[in-house]
Amino acid sequence: MTIKNVPSSIIWLLLTLFVIAVVTMFGPAESSLGTNVRVVYLHGAWVWTALVAFAGAGIAGLAGLILKKDAYQHWSQSLGYTGLLFWITYLPISMWAMQTNWNGLYLAEPRFRLAVIFSVSGLLLQVGLALLDKPAWTSLANLIFVAALMVALQNTSNVMHPPSPILESDSWRIQLFFLGLLGLTLLAAWHTMRWFYQINGHGRHALEIRG
Repeated sequence: MTIKNVPSSIIWLLLTLFVIAVVTMFGPAESSLGTNVRVVYLHGAWVWTALVAFAGAGIAGLAGLILKKDAYQHWSQSLGYTGLLFWITYLPISMWAMQTNWNGLYLAEPRFRLAVIFSVSGLLLQVGLALLDKPAWTSLANLIFVAALMVALQNTSNVMHPPSPILESDSWRIQLFFLGLLGLTLLAAWHTMRWFYQINGHGRHALEIRG
């Protein structure tokens, strides 16, 4: 396969991931965690991106069910895949953050266990929906999944994991950097979603025009 045959969404995704890696390396240090906080920035941006994609899948699914439009249901499918990919890859980043900042892995942390449970259940759900190939069922399942995830997050306690360390920080530099990094991870999610949308066979013409 030559570079000309590679979808533009993949090329832009790889470029965005490279920029994310470089930007993360230059994140502002923190008084207690030092430069190890850079992993926390990435961890936070990654999980928030997964949640945004899941929420988008639920909203698109709801719109598809109400309006009975296949396009919304296909967007729901692609956003669901994107959210799951970021959610699953968030797990090793979370373990990396534990190791660098807690000097070990605390796998009994309730939020980490929650992440594992929804990773496994989400993967099984998406595989089942792909085999079923019913857009309306996918939309409904994504809506239920994201609702269950949000409820579970609200009712899961924190042991060592702080509630929202970056948003509660007094440093505007840290908050500004995190928002910029979050913007980049959301951009990566957008390119990922475009790729899923393309390989699922939806909107080929529109994607080819954008090139």
